[in-house]
Amino acid sequence: MAASHSHRSTTKVGHKAFKSRHSTKSELRDRSKGKIEKPSRQTRSQHVLSKLDRRNQAKQRRVNAHAAHVKASSVFAGREGAPRIIAVVPLGTNVNVKEAARQLAESVEAVDAVEEGAGVRRVFVERFKQNVAYLLVERELFAVLDACRMADFVVWVLDSGEEVDETGVTLLRAVESQGISTVMAAVQNLDSLDSSKKKIQTLATLKSFMTHFFPAIEKVNSLDSSQECQNVMRVLCTTNPKGIYWREDRSWMMVEDVRWSGGKAVDNPDGTQDVIITGVVRGKGLKADRLVQVGDWGDFQIDKILAAPLPKAKKMRGDNMAIDAEGDGEILEIPTDDQDDLAELAPEEVVMEGFDRGTMATSTRKGVLIDDHHYYSDEDEEELITKPRRLPRGTSDYQAAWYLGDMSDSGSDMEDVEDVDMGFEGPSNNPADGPVDIDMRDPTEAGGTEYPQSEAFQDPSPEDEAEQIASYRKQRHEEAEEDLEFPDEIELPPNVLARDRLARYRGLKNLRTSIWDTEEDKLHQPEEWQRLLEVANYKATKNKIIKDAQFGGVPPGMRVHVHLKGVPSSLQDSHNKDRPLAMYSLLRHEHKRTAVNFSILLSSDLEKPLRSKEEIILQCGPRRFIINPLFSDQGNTPNNVHKFKRYLHPGQAGVASFIGPLTWGSVPVLYFKAASSEMETDFALHKPFEFIGTGTSLPPSHNRVIAKRIILSGHPFKINKRVVTIRYMFFNTEDIAWFKALRLWTKRGRSGYIKESLGTHGYFKATFDGKINPMDSVSLSLYKRVWPRQARVLTHC
Repeated sequence: MAASHSHRSTTKVGHKAFKSRHSTKSELRDRSKGKIEKPSRQTRSQHVLSKLDRRNQAKQRRVNAHAAHVKASSVFAGREGAPRIIAVVPLGTNVNVKEAARQLAESVEAVDAVEEGAGVRRVFVERFKQNVAYLLVERELFAVLDACRMADFVVWVLDSGEEVDETGVTLLRAVESQGISTVMAAVQNLDSLDSSKKKIQTLATLKSFMTHFFPAIEKVNSLDSSQECQNVMRVLCTTNPKGIYWREDRSWMMVEDVRWSGGKAVDNPDGTQDVIITGVVRGKGLKADRLVQVGDWGDFQIDKILAAPLPKAKKMRGDNMAIDAEGDGEILEIPTDDQDDLAELAPEEVVMEGFDRGTMATSTRKGVLIDDHHYYSDEDEEELITKPRRLPRGTSDYQAAWYLGDMSDSGSDMEDVEDVDMGFEGPSNNPADGPVDIDMRDPTEAGGTEYPQSEAFQDPSPEDEAEQIASYRKQRHEEAEEDLEFPDEIELPPNVLARDRLARYRGLKNLRTSIWDTEEDKLHQPEEWQRLLEVANYKATKNKIIKDAQFGGVPPGMRVHVHLKGVPSSLQDSHNKDRPLAMYSLLRHEHKRTAVNFSILLSSDLEKPLRSKEEIILQCGPRRFIINPLFSDQGNTPNNVHKFKRYLHPGQAGVASFIGPLTWGSVPVLYFKAASSEMETDFALHKPFEFIGTGTSLPPSHNRVIAKRIILSGHPFKINKRVVTIRYMFFNTEDIAWFKALRLWTKRGRSGYIKESLGTHGYFKATFDGKINPMDSVSLSLYKRVWPRQARVLTHC
C-alpha cells in the first residue's frame, strides 16, 4: 500500500496572541454599544421606596382621589343641590327631543317635570336623589353651541331610519371644537326596524360614526328600551362630569329666572334698569367685583348677590302641604372699591399746551427707509430748501417734524380697503377710493366734485344689477387665483410716481431679523392705539389672575339672586325665552380692549378663500364678536414682524388679529361666516351660518408688527457678462434714485443691486451675484405696517 501524501496549505497564517493587559478603545465601544448609563437619583422622589412607603403612598392617592370625587359631587348632592344640566341635541330632522327627554324621565319614574321655560325641563330623580335639568334645543347652530357649553352632559339623539345630514355634521364639528363635557349617544325608533340583524348593523354603524368625533362614546343606547334608558340615567345621575377646562376657570351659572325691576317701564334716564337673575353658582366662586356676561346681552356690573334658597314644603294637618313663598335671602356679597368698571379703553392722554411760536418743519429724506436707516444717493449735492409751514398752536419740534398738514396720508389702515390691484394705495377705478390726481401737482383752481349734490341717483335695472354682481364676483375669484400664483405682486401705472404712491413702504434686508423702526408708524396708528391695554408679562399676569379667581366669592352650589345694574330695557323685547340663558363671570381686565391675536385654521371644505378684513363672526369662550381680521403668518420671529396675508386659502393656517376684549388663557375659537354681508339682518331672521374654521386664543401683543408686502417686478432687457439692464419696474429716474438702496432678487435665487439709471423712462443697470436667466424676472420687496381693526360685540343674537 502506497504511503498517503498530505499537501499542506501555504496560505494558512496563525493569528498573533493579544498580549495587552487592557481592552482597546474599539473593544470597549463595541461592548457598551446600545447601553444607557444608569442615572443617579438626585431628588427624594427618585429614591427607591420601601414596601411600607409605597403602600402609604398608594393610600394617600386613594384618599386624595376620594376627596376630589366628594368635592366634585357635593355640588349636586341632595334635593337642594345644583341640577345636572343635560343637553339633548337632535342630529336628524325626524328626532323628537321632547319625546327623548320623556322616555329618559319615565325610565326612573320621574314624570313630574317643572318647565322653567320652553327649552328647559327640571325633574327630581328620587331613585338617585338628584336634580336633572333637560335643555331641549333645536337644530340651530348657535342654540346648540350655547346649550352644550353650559351642559354637564350632552346626549346626541339620532334616528335609526335617517342618516346624519350636513347640518348634523356641522353641529358635531362645532361642538367638538368649542369644548364639551361628558358625551353620550342615543337612537330613536330602533324598534321600527324589521329584524334584529338590521338593528345590530344600525347600532354598529351609528357607533362608528359617533366615535369618529367622540372616541369616549362606548355605546349607542336605544331609547325604545326602558332598561337602556335606565342605564343612561344611572350614568347621568352618578357620574361626575369632566367639565370644560376654560369654563371651570370662571364662575358661571344657568339662568333659571329673569325679573325686571321696572317691568316695561324705564327706571333710569339712559334707558336702563336693574335686573335680577336667579340660578345656582357653578365653577369658581362668584365675586361681586367682577363683571358678568349674560348670554348675548353684553357685560354688566353686579349690584349685590343675595341668597335664594328653594321654597320648602311644610307639613300641615291632613294631607295638605303648605309651600313657603320664595323671597330674597341674606346678602352674600356686595361690590367693593376694587370693582371692575365698564370702560374698554384707558383715559385719553392729556396734551400739554406749548408756547405760541412759529415752528419750522424740515424733511431730509432723500431715499427709501431700509430697516432703521435712510440711505441717500451720492449724486445729491444740494440740501432740500426748507420752507416755513403754518402748524397748530402748541406743536413741539418733534411733533412738527411729523406733521404733514394737508399733504398727510389718509391716516390709519383702519380705513384702508384692499384695492383691485392687489391692495396698494394707488390709483384705481374703484369709486370708493375717490378721484386720483395722476399728475400729483397742486391744482391751480378749484375743480368741481365728481359727485355733485344735485345729481340724482337712479337704481340700476335688475339686468344691469345682476351683471354688475356677476362681474364683481368674477373679479374676486380672479384676485384669489392671482394671489396663489403671484402673491403680493403689483403693477404701477407708468404715469404714477412710485415714491409718492409707496411713500409709507420701506425696505427690509431680512423680514425675520431686520429691525423695524416703530417711530415711523406712530403717525398712522389708530387713535385709540395708545389707550389699549398693554400686558408686559402675559404668562405671569395670566397665572396670577386665574389663581386669584380660585379663592373667595359665593361658593359653587349655592342658589343666588344676582342683581345687575345698567341693563338696557330694550332687551325685554329681544330676549328669546325659548332658548336657555347662561351667565359667565369675566376674569379681571377681560372687558378691556387690546390688540388680540387668535390662531385660525381654515376648513379645507370651503370653496373660496377668505380675504383679510372680510367681515366674519368669532366665538371665543362665551362671547361672540363681529370682526374684520388681519391675517398674518404664524410663528415667533426675533424682530416680532410677521407678513400680512391678503387671502387665507382653504386648509391654510394663520393668525387673525383685531382690536377686541382680552381673553386670559388658551380658549378655543370658532369662526363663522354669514350667508349675506348684512350681519344684523341675518341675526334677526335666524338665517344659517357657515362654520369656516377653528383656532385658539394667543397672547395679545401691542408690539406685534403686521407687515404688508408688495413686490415690484421688472424684465431683464439686456444681459451682459456683469451688468443687466432692467425695464418695466420703474418709469422715471426719480423712482430709481429713491429705491436705489434696496436689494433686488429673482425667482431663481439671484440677488443684486441697482447700479445706475439709463435714460428717463425707467431703465436701469443692475449687478447680480450670478448669471441671470433670460426667462427670469427681477423683483423688489417693500413693506408697510398695517393696523388691526376694531371688533364689535355681537348682541341680541
